Amino acid sequence: MSDNSPPVEQSDKSFVAAVLLCFFLGPLGVHRFYLGKIGTGILCLVTLGGLGIWTLIDFVRLVVGSMKDKNGLPLRR
Repeated sequence: MSDNSPPVEQSDKSFVAAVLLCFFLGPLGVHRFYLGKIGTGILCLVTLGGLGIWTLIDFVRLVVGSMKDKNGLPLRR
């Protein structure tokens, strides 16, 4: 049996890199800059990751795969 479904387009951004950046530099918003989300990256930087709450939410979203890059594409695994 062959699978005729079209290939899923993926981001050129790495899942592992985004998770590590969020874990180690999350309050600085580096993971958001990496994903191309400059505006929210600056907001994250200024608020220190929403005092850590936003960083924790981003980390969970990255791990479960619901956070995408600036173009809405899933991260490359």
